[in-house]
Amino acid sequence: MVNTYGPTETTISATVYDVPADVDGVVPIGRAVGDRALYVLDGDLAEVPVGAVGELFVGGTQLARGYLGRPGLTGERFVPDPYGPEPGGRLYRTGDLVRWRADGQVEFHGRADGQVKVRGFRVEVGEVEARLREHPGVRDAVVVAWQDRLVAYLTGDGVTGAQVRDRLAERLPGFMVPAVLIVLDELPRTVGGKVDRDRLPDPAGHRPAPAADAEPPRTPTEETVADIWRQVLRVDRIGIHDNFFHLGGHSLLATRVAIRLRAAFGCEVAVRTLFEEPTVARLAAAVEDRLMAEIAAMSSEDVEQALKEQNQ
Repeated sequence: MVNTYGPTETTISATVYDVPADVDGVVPIGRAVGDRALYVLDGDLAEVPVGAVGELFVGGTQLARGYLGRPGLTGERFVPDPYGPEPGGRLYRTGDLVRWRADGQVEFHGRADGQVKVRGFRVEVGEVEARLREHPGVRDAVVVAWQDRLVAYLTGDGVTGAQVRDRLAERLPGFMVPAVLIVLDELPRTVGGKVDRDRLPDPAGHRPAPAADAEPPRTPTEETVADIWRQVLRVDRIGIHDNFFHLGGHSLLATRVAIRLRAAFGCEVAVRTLFEEPTVARLAAAVEDRLMAEIAAMSSEDVEQALKEQNQ
């Protein structure tokens, strides 16, 4: 058994690995085939050290000349070769993340464009997709970033977004759990069989629903926070343990929440607080802590005046 790797643009296989019978762990994609040259480079096209992850570039005489009728894309993906012996040589930018192993083999680590930034966290969407496919009812899945949120498109038999999210939340940190999960009969595909991301449904029409057994607010502070969320998120029912971002929230709506909290409670609540405390219960507790801190810093005259104003 051999493991080969190669984009069409490198015609065709660029690496090969002879898989041993006792292989264990990650199977590398191997060494260069024929006269192909492999480089693992950083964003400045400088070589990264052995063991560090970088983008794979492929050089050699077998590279395609470019994309027919698309000079812009050709210039973006086929770049001048700063390391080759011949002047005018080019490298193909694969968009794949790899690393050199100590034994000289190349190990694949996902797509460079598969990394997205959501609410300040870097997420490898391929890892989220792999966890989604572990669900017994999910046949296939694709994850995209949309408006500071992750959106998952699923195909499966008898699965719901809520079921899948609950299982995923047990296996991944909260920032990697998609805020919206859309179940489709089939994923749209190109003529080559790949998922056609341009034809995926617009997530704007799929607002997540709160849990049917959502626990209602227990305190006046929780009630005020939940009411603000209902107005901003435009949902009818919110439980104290519902996650703001799982209900469709994003950074712009978080800013609106912070403004309304300041107006309701008369204290500054940073937008960052909502990212750190994304449930009604935790955010309400943070607001109460902030209020107590401000009261502790006030003089007795200021407290008395504030109570008079509140009573009026």
